[in-house]
Amino acid sequence: MHSRFLDEFTVGEKFSSRKASLSEGQILDFAMMYDPQHMHIDHQAAESGPFGGIIASGFQTLSLSFRLFYDMGLVTQTNIIGVGMDEVRWTKPVYPKDALRVDAEVLEVRPSKSKPDRGTLRWQVSTRNHRDEIVMTAQLIMIVRRQTEA
Repeated sequence: MHSRFLDEFTVGEKFSSRKASLSEGQILDFAMMYDPQHMHIDHQAAESGPFGGIIASGFQTLSLSFRLFYDMGLVTQTNIIGVGMDEVRWTKPVYPKDALRVDAEVLEVRPSKSKPDRGTLRWQVSTRNHRDEIVMTAQLIMIVRRQTEA
C-alpha cells in the first residue's frame, strides 16, 4: 500500500494489518526493562494468578499494535507527527504466540485552518488475537500532509 495524503482518506474507511506475535522471550525482555510486574516476569506467580501464565505488558501490546498499523504503509511518507492517543483500553490478555492483527478505521479527516499543507487524521484502532477477540483499542491522532499542487 502506498502512503496517502490527508485528503485521500475518507471517514469510515477500514484497513487491516498483517499478523504478528510475541514470543515468551520478547515478553520477558520487554517486561524486565519497562514493566516488571509479576504477571509479565514471574512464571510461578503468573501461573497461579488470574491469567494462568505469563502475559504481555499492555504497553508492549500497544507498541506492537502501532508497528502493525505503521507497517500498513498508509502514512509512512505523509505523517508529520503523532499528537496523541485517546481511550486506550486493554480488554483481554495477550499470551506468548497469540497472533495479533490491527484493524484501523478512519474516524476524522480535518484540514488545518491555519496550515493548509496539513491536517488532523484520527483513527480507531482495534487489536485482535487469532480468536478474533479484541485485546486492545485506542484512538490515534496524527498530523498528516495534504497534497500540494505542483
